[in-house]
Amino acid sequence: MSLRFLLLPALLLLTACESIELSRDYDRSRDFASYRSWSWKQPILLYTPNDPRIKSDLTEQRIREATDQQLEQRGLRPAPAGSQGDLQVQAALIVEQQQDLVSTSYGNYWGGYWGRGGYWGGPMVTETRNVTYKIATLQIDLYDSKDGKLVWRGSGEQVMRSAPPSPQERETAIRETVSKVLSQYPPH
Repeated sequence: MSLRFLLLPALLLLTACESIELSRDYDRSRDFASYRSWSWKQPILLYTPNDPRIKSDLTEQRIREATDQQLEQRGLRPAPAGSQGDLQVQAALIVEQQQDLVSTSYGNYWGGYWGRGGYWGGPMVTETRNVTYKIATLQIDLYDSKDGKLVWRGSGEQVMRSAPPSPQERETAIRETVSKVLSQYPPH
């Protein structure tokens, strides 16, 4: 029975690590129904930190393709070649290292009530560890082409796995993240 109680928090933690935390912000004074077309703002993808281990033409291509598909599903059409759309789109990939202190307590009371003697067991022991992990954020910004101002920003943040994903896993993860981020557009 006690093993189940120990496994439950571990399973919840693993499930939480796989989820994407979404956020969005937008200019409430804008008429989003008036935006019909879009084009890329240069540079298309910003990297933070500007680290060659993170930068990748393949990642940029995957983000571009997923964004193209999602904007099309939301009724926004790519502007004709050489022209500027109603919106300019720019993405950012942000990778940050985080640290948490994790404490685990064990020991002390074992068993149950034993008549006159009460509870029995060893001393309580608490172990604290420093856990380091990386958080990846994919942010998509939409700018009004007429005045250049940011009108909508959506982002998805999640804990990165310690083992590098395969190319297929990367593509799937990028498609899912872009889909979830852009599911918040247009604002309701």
